[in-house]
Amino acid sequence: MLMLLILGVLLHGVSLSGQEEASPKADGIPGEPLFNYASIRLPQEHIPFFLHNNRHVATVCKKDSHCPYKKHLENLKFCWGYEKSCKPEFRFGYPLCTYVDMGWTDTLESAQDIFWKQADFGYAGERLEELHVLCQPEETNDSSLVCSRYLQYCRATNLYLDLRNIKRDHDRFKEDFFQSGEIGGHCTLDIHTLMSQGQRKSPLQSWFAELQSYTQLSFRPIEATECDVVIEKPTYFMKLDAGVNMYHHFCDFINLYITQHVNNSFSTDVYIVMWDTDGRIRVTILARSTEYRKILNQNELVNALKTVSTLEVRIVDYKYKALGFLDQLRISHNTDIFIGMHGAGLTHLLFLPDWAAVFELYNCGDERCYLDLARLRGIHYITWRRQNKVFPQDKGHHPTLGEHPKFTNYSFDVEEFMYLVLQAADHVLQHPKWPFKKKRDEL
Repeated sequence: MLMLLILGVLLHGVSLSGQEEASPKADGIPGEPLFNYASIRLPQEHIPFFLHNNRHVATVCKKDSHCPYKKHLENLKFCWGYEKSCKPEFRFGYPLCTYVDMGWTDTLESAQDIFWKQADFGYAGERLEELHVLCQPEETNDSSLVCSRYLQYCRATNLYLDLRNIKRDHDRFKEDFFQSGEIGGHCTLDIHTLMSQGQRKSPLQSWFAELQSYTQLSFRPIEATECDVVIEKPTYFMKLDAGVNMYHHFCDFINLYITQHVNNSFSTDVYIVMWDTDGRIRVTILARSTEYRKILNQNELVNALKTVSTLEVRIVDYKYKALGFLDQLRISHNTDIFIGMHGAGLTHLLFLPDWAAVFELYNCGDERCYLDLARLRGIHYITWRRQNKVFPQDKGHHPTLGEHPKFTNYSFDVEEFMYLVLQAADHVLQHPKWPFKKKRDEL
């Protein structure tokens, strides 16, 4: 049975029913479409099913000369199958069973119905039928919380998260991650119904552990300027099953797709956040798109890092046109070990957290530049030590200076690389400001 493991946080303008995408513009601007048709990220053959479920969009499309879906307006009888208005002969599909597994049921009809409800669009229909309001908004700018049974799926608006005192450890889905007052909203909370939904409290079956501390707030977080960061783009929180193979990871794709149906929103202009509360060390490798000082065996080094379960690895290229400066800062500030070749990008060490380490993979003979910058910032610095374990592509070829180590590319010994990274990791773990540092039990 598929378990919906997504908490959809839609921070503005989403109806509680989840059955509207976005309101069409009342008065169109000449030369512009009356609706954001680009937000409907579906194959052309699926458009009739969407329009059946969104008659307000179909109505606008009929009037709008810019609507690209006019040819589908004749097929509005087609439906996914979970809509109350859907006739069985027009639904997207229905399972066909040729034999009965007596361990599950005793008739073909029952087998087909079970499959439809547990592994087909009927599953979305069941979740839609279960939706109930747990925190009721009273005014337009209030928060809301709507969940299906056992909090398998939840949708929130104006959700308040206080992450200042969060304590993480090596538990992937820490059950007491939020305390009272650290998650909530300005709405009328039905606390009795909320607390009655804990029968399936477990990491991959429910959001109960995270929402049991949901608090009815006396203030509107945004209006009261209580938030340092306000995220207005629709955001999905997902607890991933496992990304180690396609069988397990495909469950995550299915859950995300079903949630799009429950939300009745097929836009891909969203954030997707992996919900994981462990305290892994975040390693960022700074890739170079320049001609020189590239890491020739970068993939080999990354694959070696990924064999260490306590490391979370990502590769970034700080090209301004591809990645805005504010996004660059966010990545740097959320990095524990920052790795890169000698170059201007290492200046980002200024924005690392206090406990972080910067690993100048190779200094190319310029020994003091980033060593001194790291010292002035108070960040731990390491660089490559064993010259016989670094392999330049050639002697370098500066256009006027001739041979120069800054004007070539390099490969690195994997074993030596891992030895140095693990030294940096040990520094992070031992640093007194490391937020996930375990307190020693003197007993």
